[in-house]
Amino acid sequence: MASTKEYLDFVLGQINDAEITHKKMMGEYLLYANGVLFGGIYDDRLLIKPTEKAKELLPNAEYAIPYDGAKPMLFCDFVDDSEKLTEFIKILSCYNNE
Repeated sequence: MASTKEYLDFVLGQINDAEITHKKMMGEYLLYANGVLFGGIYDDRLLIKPTEKAKELLPNAEYAIPYDGAKPMLFCDFVDDSEKLTEFIKILSCYNNE
Protein backbone atom coordinates (compact mmCIF):
# COMPACT_ATOMS: atom_id res chain seq x y z
CA MET A 1 0.00 0.00 0.00
CA ALA A 2 1.40 3.40 -0.92
CA SER A 3 1.48 6.27 1.55
CA THR A 4 -0.87 9.18 1.10
CA LYS A 5 0.13 12.77 0.46
CA GLU A 6 -2.23 13.73 3.29
CA TYR A 7 -0.21 11.68 5.80
CA LEU A 8 3.04 13.17 4.49
CA ASP A 9 1.58 16.66 4.91
CA PHE A 10 0.41 15.79 8.44
CA VAL A 11 3.89 14.57 9.49
CA LEU A 12 5.63 17.55 7.91
CA GLY A 13 3.16 19.86 9.65
CA GLN A 14 4.04 18.30 13.00
CA ILE A 15 7.75 19.13 12.61
CA ASN A 16 8.49 22.77 13.40
CA ASP A 17 11.64 24.84 12.97
CA ALA A 18 13.55 22.12 11.13
CA GLU A 19 14.53 22.02 7.49
CA ILE A 20 12.76 18.88 6.27
CA THR A 21 12.68 17.83 2.64
CA HIS A 22 11.26 14.72 1.04
CA LYS A 23 11.52 12.63 -2.10
CA LYS A 24 8.77 10.43 -3.43
CA MET A 25 10.06 6.94 -4.11
CA MET A 26 7.82 4.15 -5.43
CA GLY A 27 4.71 5.43 -3.64
CA GLU A 28 6.50 6.15 -0.38
CA TYR A 29 8.44 9.18 0.90
CA LEU A 30 12.06 9.47 2.00
CA LEU A 31 12.61 12.21 4.60
CA TYR A 32 15.69 14.37 5.04
CA ALA A 33 16.64 16.77 7.83
CA ASN A 34 19.24 19.33 6.79
CA GLY A 35 19.96 17.20 3.73
CA VAL A 36 20.55 13.97 5.69
CA LEU A 37 18.24 10.97 5.29
CA PHE A 38 16.68 10.16 8.66
CA GLY A 39 13.69 8.02 7.75
CA GLY A 40 10.63 7.79 5.64
CA ILE A 41 6.91 7.34 5.41
CA TYR A 42 5.94 3.80 4.50
CA ASP A 43 2.32 2.62 4.46
CA ASP A 44 1.35 5.84 6.28
CA ARG A 45 3.80 5.12 9.13
CA LEU A 46 6.80 7.27 10.07
CA LEU A 47 9.81 4.97 10.25
CA ILE A 48 13.23 6.12 11.40
CA LYS A 49 16.60 4.91 10.13
CA PRO A 50 18.06 2.86 13.02
CA THR A 51 21.29 4.81 13.54
CA GLU A 52 23.15 4.54 16.85
CA LYS A 53 21.79 7.93 17.94
CA ALA A 54 18.21 7.04 16.96
CA LYS A 55 18.41 3.78 18.91
CA GLU A 56 19.84 5.67 21.89
CA LEU A 57 17.00 8.22 21.77
CA LEU A 58 14.33 5.53 21.25
CA PRO A 59 15.58 2.52 23.25
CA ASN A 60 12.13 0.92 23.50
CA ALA A 61 10.96 1.59 19.96
CA GLU A 62 9.35 -1.21 18.02
CA TYR A 63 10.91 -2.19 14.72
CA ALA A 64 8.88 -2.32 11.51
CA ILE A 65 9.66 -3.48 7.99
CA PRO A 66 9.09 -0.64 5.51
CA TYR A 67 8.59 -2.99 2.54
CA ASP A 68 9.31 -6.61 1.62
CA GLY A 69 13.01 -7.37 1.66
CA ALA A 70 14.00 -4.18 3.52
CA LYS A 71 15.88 -3.97 6.80
CA PRO A 72 13.82 -3.10 9.88
CA MET A 73 13.44 0.52 10.88
CA LEU A 74 12.32 2.17 14.12
CA PHE A 75 8.60 2.85 14.29
CA CYS A 76 7.85 6.39 15.48
CA ASP A 77 4.78 6.17 17.69
CA PHE A 78 4.71 9.82 18.76
CA VAL A 79 3.85 11.57 15.49
CA ASP A 80 0.89 13.22 17.25
CA ASP A 81 3.26 14.95 19.70
CA SER A 82 4.60 17.85 17.63
CA GLU A 83 6.98 19.12 20.31
CA LYS A 84 8.54 15.72 20.98
CA LEU A 85 8.79 14.89 17.27
CA THR A 86 10.39 18.24 16.44
CA GLU A 87 12.96 17.90 19.22
CA PHE A 88 13.75 14.31 18.20
CA ILE A 89 14.33 15.28 14.56
CA LYS A 90 16.46 18.27 15.53
CA ILE A 91 18.70 16.13 17.75
CA LEU A 92 18.89 13.36 15.19
CA SER A 93 19.83 15.73 12.37
CA CYS A 94 22.85 16.96 14.35
CA TYR A 95 24.39 13.50 14.36
CA ASN A 96 24.65 12.98 10.61
CA ASN A 97 23.40 9.35 10.82
CA GLU A 98 26.25 8.12 12.99
